[in-house]
Amino acid sequence: MFQVSRAPAARLLGAAVLSAATLASLCAANPANASAAAIAGPGPSGPASEHRPGRVGADHLTVTVQDAGADADGTYELHCHPGGGDHPDPDGACALLDGGTRWGGDTFAPVPEGSVCTMQYGGPATAHVTGTWAGRPVDATYDRRDGCEISRWDRMVPLLPELGAAPGRS
Repeated sequence: MFQVSRAPAARLLGAAVLSAATLASLCAANPANASAAAIAGPGPSGPASEHRPGRVGADHLTVTVQDAGADADGTYELHCHPGGGDHPDPDGACALLDGGTRWGGDTFAPVPEGSVCTMQYGGPATAHVTGTWAGRPVDATYDRRDGCEISRWDRMVPLLPELGAAPGRS
C-alpha cells in the first residue's frame, strides 16, 4: 500500500510561520524594516495587509478627472492616514481604498484582457490616478467606454466622482 507523508509540507508551513513571526519581531525592533513586513505576506493570524496605517505621507494619490462635468472635473490630492488633501471626500476615498487593499492584489487593476463586456457607453469621462498606495506606485487610468469600464469606475466611487447613467440613458 502506498502512503503519502505530510511531514515535509508541515515542516515547510511551520518554517514559513516562523519566518513571518521572526520578521514581525524584527520590524517591531526596527521600524525601518517595516517595508519588509509588507513583502512577507500572510502570517499565522490571517491575511496580512501590506497597508500600514500611521505611516504619515505613505499613502498619497493625485486624481485627475476630465469630461465628467463642471462639478467633478479637476485635479485632487488625496492623503490617507491621516486623511487630507483637497479631494472632495478624503475620508470616504481612504475608507474605500483601505477596504479594497488585499495582499497580492492590485486595488487599481485594469479590466482583464479578453473580458466580455456589455456594449454600453457611460460618457466621455476619464480619470488618471497616480501616486503611492500601500507602499506601491500607482498609475491607473479609468474611462466609461463599456460595461466593464463603467463597473470598474463605479467600484472606485468616492475616489472617483459618482456619475450615474450616461447622457440619454435611463
